[in-house]
Amino acid sequence: MKIDFLVVGKTVQSGFADGITEYCQRIKHYIPFDMVVIPDLKNAKSLSIEQQKEREGELILKALREGDTLVLLDEHGREFSSMQFADYIDKKMHTVPRRLVFAVGGPYGFSQRVYDAAREKISLSKMTFSHQMIRLLFTEQLYRAFTILNHEPYHHE
Repeated sequence: MKIDFLVVGKTVQSGFADGITEYCQRIKHYIPFDMVVIPDLKNAKSLSIEQQKEREGELILKALREGDTLVLLDEHGREFSSMQFADYIDKKMHTVPRRLVFAVGGPYGFSQRVYDAAREKISLSKMTFSHQMIRLLFTEQLYRAFTILNHEPYHHE
């Protein structure tokens, strides 16, 4: 299995970018992993919110391959503790045949077509975070999950 993390737009804040890069490299120690960046839409300000979601959705769906399992990071998704998320990843490693794709939408979320294509939704918190911050939080939690699964001292109970 491979894990991809699909995001819309570049990470522009250097502090977040540095942390994300660090955790992405650490994750690769455990599993094939890539963060795939879908470019920001051109002339987005001239588009309605629905048009932006639709165009971003088209790009997200185009990035998927046959056999992928799409999981959306969404505020209405299922929440996990770090230990529960590690168990979730462990189960996925045994049930997903090809690529597990986690996706973060643009500033207005996902189009209905993307929701329809997804197998499930997970939430990192009931709180709202910037898309830049979610990238850092998710990569850290994914790294933490692998350290838990490998009984390494990163996670303390």
